[in-house]
Amino acid sequence: MDILYRNESSLENVLFAAFYLVIFLLALVGNGLALWVFSGQRGPSSPANIFLVHLAVADLSYVAILPLRAVYHLLGGHWPFGEIPCRISGFLFYVNMYASLYFLACVAGDRYLAVVHAVRSLKIRRSRYAHFVSAGLWILVTVSMAPLLVSGQTAQVDNITVCLQLYREKASKSALISLALAFTPPFLVTLTSYLLIAQSLRQGVRLEPGLKSKALRTISLVLLIYLVCFLPYHISRATFILTHGEPTAPCPLRRTLLLGNRVTSFLTCLNGTLDPLVYIFGAEKFRDGLQRLLCRGKAEPSVVTSGEGKVTHESSISAKSEL
Repeated sequence: MDILYRNESSLENVLFAAFYLVIFLLALVGNGLALWVFSGQRGPSSPANIFLVHLAVADLSYVAILPLRAVYHLLGGHWPFGEIPCRISGFLFYVNMYASLYFLACVAGDRYLAVVHAVRSLKIRRSRYAHFVSAGLWILVTVSMAPLLVSGQTAQVDNITVCLQLYREKASKSALISLALAFTPPFLVTLTSYLLIAQSLRQGVRLEPGLKSKALRTISLVLLIYLVCFLPYHISRATFILTHGEPTAPCPLRRTLLLGNRVTSFLTCLNGTLDPLVYIFGAEKFRDGLQRLLCRGKAEPSVVTSGEGKVTHESSISAKSEL
């Protein structure tokens, strides 16, 4: 197995390092700008915006470890940072990947309530409830991944130090169960919510054609993030767990599985660069705040404040225009 892990070309390592550094810079700028804009918004935050703020925090924490991965590849698979950084790297990778998944699911659930049950959901779609849910999710994913901080994660392979959390995670049946339990609930919530929203929009929810088209594009973008960033990793990881440890598995197949594990692990990091597109295309307040930030000195966009009678109508339109 060690020979298989060491069978990595210099070109492959350089490409991975370059990709990780580019993703790091793009995600840092995009999510940093998002937090800046969200923090400057006036008035109470909607539940969706609260979840998006936590999503941006998760993305920033997620991509913070990417320079370490780039160094790992530039050194040909050697981990020079020691045991504790290896543990922290693996911990942040999983905590913030699944935090991103669950906050995307929260946004999807909130949008479902706002679009399909606009009036009945007003009492539960409140900021304080969104804060409680967000705190609960951070506690859940942090506690679930805490064992990574207390177990040894480095080893000596061919006279170099490797971090086991970089493409060498444990391949066991219990790991497969954990993988399914962590990924399936948010994926099903997100998929079901957006399918029901899309069905509701197509069946004649009172919206202007432009807003309806925008809402459907945002739904497509979020589902694309799942399909590109998260689903390939979990399929590849499940296949790796089921197949790689089999003694009868041929070496070419095992090498392919290892490469697939590395490629799909990289794809998860693309989430940090795609989520800012969700803020731009899906959150009207974010677009307004970004416009004010980029066009200081110009007239600010007008805000509809024509009375309490529009609360339900505005919440419905906001749902379509946010996510």
